[in-house]
Amino acid sequence: MDGFAGLIEDIVVESGVPRQSVKHDYHATLPGYYRHEKEWDTAVVHDGELLAVIEYKSQASSFGNNLNNRAEEAIGNNTDILQAYEEGVFAPSPQPFVGYLMLMADNEESRNVPRVREPNFDVDDEFRGATYVDRMELLCLRMVRQRLVNNAAFILSDETVGMDGEHWEPNEELRFERFARSLASHVEANIDTE
Repeated sequence: MDGFAGLIEDIVVESGVPRQSVKHDYHATLPGYYRHEKEWDTAVVHDGELLAVIEYKSQASSFGNNLNNRAEEAIGNNTDILQAYEEGVFAPSPQPFVGYLMLMADNEESRNVPRVREPNFDVDDEFRGATYVDRMELLCLRMVRQRLVNNAAFILSDETVGMDGEHWEPNEELRFERFARSLASHVEANIDTE
């Protein structure tokens, strides 16, 4: 996912933020509200203000084991950063852009329709007949619509063409171009140019 981190860094820099204000990995560690700290994939910290945080995830196998883990991580991380902001942890920062980018393998396993278990209550109808790809798309879309993230990008590729950069985006609302424009606009609107 280093390529995405570099691309996001370039977008933020083109929006007016100095390159040294774009932090990655260990240097993107931020305090939380429900826990002491979290190492984000990218954090934009400029003039003592947190402007953006972005998490990059990929999944190419073990969908049955890992998809729920990805959902729990994303929901937890985003809830934690937003609550920390609301409690003034990053004051005097504006509300930070929270972004989520998922690159998922489009293959026979990810297009499998796993069974749902309902020993006590019925699952949401949208999960019935949903492939792993559908479930991840639904997670990203719901995080955007529930405002757990400002924007999310959901990208599919496969092992035969992925290394050449070929990919597809199944949902218009989760296109990378929309994600990038939203991030750039947020940064430009909140950077102090004086």
